[in-house]
Amino acid sequence: MLSISGFSEMCHLPPQTLRYYHSEGLLVPANVDEQTGYRSYVMEQVEQAMLITVLRGTGMSVKLVRRALDEPDATPALLQQHSAEVERQRQAQDEAIRDARTFFNSWPEVRRRHVPEITVVSKPVFGTSAGRNQHEWDEADAAITATVQEVVKTVESCGAVVSGPPWQTLACETPEQRRQTLTGEGPCWLVKVPVTADGKALAALPGDVEVQIFEARDELSIFIPGKMSIAKYCTALSRLVPYPLDAAYVDTTRSRHLLHDDGVETTAAIRKLDEEVSAEG
Repeated sequence: MLSISGFSEMCHLPPQTLRYYHSEGLLVPANVDEQTGYRSYVMEQVEQAMLITVLRGTGMSVKLVRRALDEPDATPALLQQHSAEVERQRQAQDEAIRDARTFFNSWPEVRRRHVPEITVVSKPVFGTSAGRNQHEWDEADAAITATVQEVVKTVESCGAVVSGPPWQTLACETPEQRRQTLTGEGPCWLVKVPVTADGKALAALPGDVEVQIFEARDELSIFIPGKMSIAKYCTALSRLVPYPLDAAYVDTTRSRHLLHDDGVETTAAIRKLDEEVSAEG
């Protein structure tokens, strides 16, 4: 029999790790003294300890390692699944590193610009909420991405040319859309794809998309690198709203989020104060 200290040295596993594996039922000692609680192991358990160390070295959880040992035939499939998950985590970490470098090398700044009139193809994003938490935001992001890809494919198949980055905006263009967004019925988001097209191409578009004219306007914009989140969205608004303007204000109800490959550009329209008076009159 091997004491826990001897087994620890042989297997290069600290005693506290062996105790943890015991508590998890992963590597149970051959004997435990009822009076002292001392754990003892046998030589045959070295192989099991080695396999555990190899699997744990991949980053597998104790639960997954236990399953791999209990079901050897399933281990190749489990390793494949784990490898795919590790790759996703690496991609997420790489993206986070890129974001961090962008933030601290060149902090996002608010810019003012004039946007000319644009022809856009609009489509509601079904099955999404307004994003009351990060989980809902992530679900909406996936649905928006899929809808953008669908609209781009549709307009190109009809002979239109995508003329700029697509964007998403809250579905608040009609009283019914505003009601559905506020009540959570949805759809809560609209996708807009700017296009250049002749009348024939526009006429060929299916009925589930709408051709609109995005009116020319002045706006403020700020680019936030990486995937959008609630925190990044709030950061963008906190930079846009207090921006100093002369006899004008930032209309966040007319905001849009331009979807770039490396991040999201949040914009808000600039409205003159006399426009508000005119609208109210």
